[in-house]
Amino acid sequence: MSVLAEAKQRMEDAVAAVDRDFATVRTGKATPALLDQVVVPAYGGRMPLNQLATVSAPEASLLAVQPFDASLAPAIGKAIGSAGLGLNPSNDGGLVRVPVPPLSEERRKEFVRLLNKMAEDGRISVRHARHAANDQVKAQSRDGEIGEDEAKRLADEVQKLTGEHGDKIGALLARKTKEVMAI
Repeated sequence: MSVLAEAKQRMEDAVAAVDRDFATVRTGKATPALLDQVVVPAYGGRMPLNQLATVSAPEASLLAVQPFDASLAPAIGKAIGSAGLGLNPSNDGGLVRVPVPPLSEERRKEFVRLLNKMAEDGRISVRHARHAANDQVKAQSRDGEIGEDEAKRLADEVQKLTGEHGDKIGALLARKTKEVMAI
């Protein structure tokens, strides 16, 4: 794989990871992705919630968790309550209802700080990909595989890719911040 293709793939992976991380941040609107990080003690181990139940959002402020095994409903409710999401589930026997309360202004600002940290982590990953690609280009130039002009062109292309992917992360951050701050 070429240096540019490899760098582009790593940078796209970083942007996708930021997007996945952003999906787990609460916006005051119920989305099944809110519960992606929940781990439930079940069958003698700890399993992700999405492997034990179906999560849906029948209303804008309610999540419904339908366990595949009804006996796991109490454990699922307890795991959601203790996941640090600020949610208080209620167990209706075979179905766990999770009302999503509106966010306070202070909590919204806290989430925006968290989003900024996630975005910065993504930008760092993009810069690591740039650094690795530049190192490969320098090594190829040093070994005589490519000329100085080609090395300069590749370094410029890598920098251009870095800027594009940084802008994508910025756009994702702006969109998610707007969602979180909306009342």
